[in-house]
Amino acid sequence: MSDENGTPDTTAGPTAPAGGPRPEPLRFFGTTWVNHDGGYAARRAGVAAGSLLAAAAACFVLRFAYEGLQIADSGAFVTLLVIVMFAVCSALAFRDTWDGFTKRPDPERQASLRGLLAIGFVGSLLAYFFRSLTEAPGEKLHRQEYERAREEHERRTTRRSGNPSKKRRRS
Repeated sequence: MSDENGTPDTTAGPTAPAGGPRPEPLRFFGTTWVNHDGGYAARRAGVAAGSLLAAAAACFVLRFAYEGLQIADSGAFVTLLVIVMFAVCSALAFRDTWDGFTKRPDPERQASLRGLLAIGFVGSLLAYFFRSLTEAPGEKLHRQEYERAREEHERRTTRRSGNPSKKRRRS
């Protein structure tokens, strides 16, 4: 119930039992991932297209950086070093983002890799694209956590039937 006007709170969707666990919203999807409703398929297609378009635009911008190195005539070693740096950082960002869809990331590790992952943003965008082809990015992790929370809530709230004082005694 909303405290302001006394109307039922429907932000968590119809699957959340009264007083039970609520599904955690995903970026771009809200809680539509629970029942795959509310334009879920269109959102997934939009996220896939958007992340692929953003990755292509990022590669286009990196091409300008490469051309700038060529114009500056900084040498083959520096050019190779920059290319390898972006490739390695993108691979690390891809792997870290992909792993983040199946398990909760360690906050300390994320903080220490923040700069590296920022350089490899193309890898993160590509991981987002590939994951959105099969599901909402992070849906599997959130679904497992939500199902576990619902089961625990069911176990806590179920009550025994009958009056224990009228239980038949064994002889």
